[in-house]
Amino acid sequence: MNAAVLLIASLAILAVGYVVYGGYLAKQWGIDPKRKTPAHELEDGMDYVPAKTPVVMGHHFSSIAGAGPINGPIQAAVFGWVPVLLWVLIGGIFFGGVHDFGALVASLRHKGQSIGEIIDDSMGRKAKRLFLTFGYLTLLLVVAAFSSIVASTFGSTTSAGAAVEGAALAANESTAMISILFIALAMAFGYFVYRKNTNIVVASVLGVAGIAAIVAIGLNFHPISLTYNSWMWIVGAYILVASVTPVWILLQPRDYLSSFLLYFMIAAGVIAVIGGVVSGNGSFSVPAFGDAALKGTGVFTTGTAFPALFVTIACGAISGFHSLVSSGTTAKQLDNEKHAQPVAYGSMLIECAVAVISLCAIGFVWSAAAEGAYASPTQVFAGGLSAMIGSFAPGLQNIMYQMLILAVSVFCLTSLDTATRLARYMFQEFFVDQDVDKKDLAGYKKVLANPYVATAITVVLGVSLGMTGYTKIWPLFGAANQLLAAIGLLAVCTWLGQVGKNNKMFYVPMVFMLAVTICSLVQTVMAKMTAYLSGAADVWALIQSAIAVLLIALSLVLAGIAAKTLYGQYVEKNAKKAA
Repeated sequence: MNAAVLLIASLAILAVGYVVYGGYLAKQWGIDPKRKTPAHELEDGMDYVPAKTPVVMGHHFSSIAGAGPINGPIQAAVFGWVPVLLWVLIGGIFFGGVHDFGALVASLRHKGQSIGEIIDDSMGRKAKRLFLTFGYLTLLLVVAAFSSIVASTFGSTTSAGAAVEGAALAANESTAMISILFIALAMAFGYFVYRKNTNIVVASVLGVAGIAAIVAIGLNFHPISLTYNSWMWIVGAYILVASVTPVWILLQPRDYLSSFLLYFMIAAGVIAVIGGVVSGNGSFSVPAFGDAALKGTGVFTTGTAFPALFVTIACGAISGFHSLVSSGTTAKQLDNEKHAQPVAYGSMLIECAVAVISLCAIGFVWSAAAEGAYASPTQVFAGGLSAMIGSFAPGLQNIMYQMLILAVSVFCLTSLDTATRLARYMFQEFFVDQDVDKKDLAGYKKVLANPYVATAITVVLGVSLGMTGYTKIWPLFGAANQLLAAIGLLAVCTWLGQVGKNNKMFYVPMVFMLAVTICSLVQTVMAKMTAYLSGAADVWALIQSAIAVLLIALSLVLAGIAAKTLYGQYVEKNAKKAA
């Protein structure tokens, strides 16, 4: 297979999907540019802050990206490039895009509140609290896993305590230094744009120049060398502060500037693939339908194509975390409803493009990856693309490798910050009923709904769990995240049915994702319990099994409530027609 043809054809399909299917969804759901958004209606200078479209696009894109669309397709490449590509394109256009766009629209019509409040409106308070419990548990896994990944990327030791040496240590120290400087740059950007009204174009040009400067500084000056555990404490303190500060100070400007790194990463990927092919060095060696002998080795995932393929690719096609971002932070910043399609549906399809680029990256270094030459999917991604560029511009290979690793690290930190803020929202909403003002709360509800208390509890639980290392958490995160997507689809589907809008485009995605994720969790429970009972696994296998069973039970109860709600809506609609 020619990698350039695969990439160009995929980008064309995604573009057509955005215009045709995205436009169809906007019409079906009644997008109204004249409707006042929650960002204007409830502006409070902290969470509800109208943002210019490029800024909110940058926030949304950076928050949902993370390492998902890179790691997933590379790990799933063991099933073959044909299944991976088909799921990325079909899943992104008809599953993930519908999920993200629908969640944002539903939140906009519910004062920028989370999926939990949407469920309260259409399925009742019991269902809302079940969802908030489920969503909060999932976000704790996100905070734990991503804080561990960030600390591992910055530290002089791994989560297991092993020392990082040589070039790898220098790369970690550089990434840490650049990330610290990046936070300072973002705060300066936010101050000048939101408090000094600096022109966004001028600020953007200066911001990009600032990124180049801090990268140069970080690569040549990185005196900070701390252990994994030390960085875990620092990351915990950072997200504790970042998730309760007004969004204009850090979240909006940091995510906006981060998006330039992501755009750079995409552009570099496109140039690498096309340039490699044109120069005669753009090989693509992933088998069409995989190599069963490689499952579970090196960077590759385990299991059968169903359900492992659909769980592993995750953010590259559909991700439950996206609905939490859409209905958690993005809905509180959107300036106009007409921007919902490019911000939510568009960002999902751009993420699909990143997934295709990741597939091309492993295609170039397939033999080395199959032989175990790479320790992580991120290294495959950076190594594959930088090697492609090195094939026609040798002097840029090392620089590109460092830049690509940095970009992925920045997005992990961005997703971590956003996840903590989202968890805080959900924790607070659990104790605040839809018709009650937070100011009227009393007793323990008033204490627990306090943003600082809710954030502190979230950070302590998440970081403590992350101290164990993300490898103990990650096996559960994939299935939990995809199960969250299924529930997000259920929530928006029932709400659309309630308000009389077309919700048929949700039926297949939500049933399919429920089947995929419940099957995956059942397999996880069986494998973990077998390993534990045979003495081949420690107590973590038992803990993972317990969490998996809890997630299955919560999802089945919510699915039952949703089915009952949808059936009731169907009966009521037919009764009205008969009358």
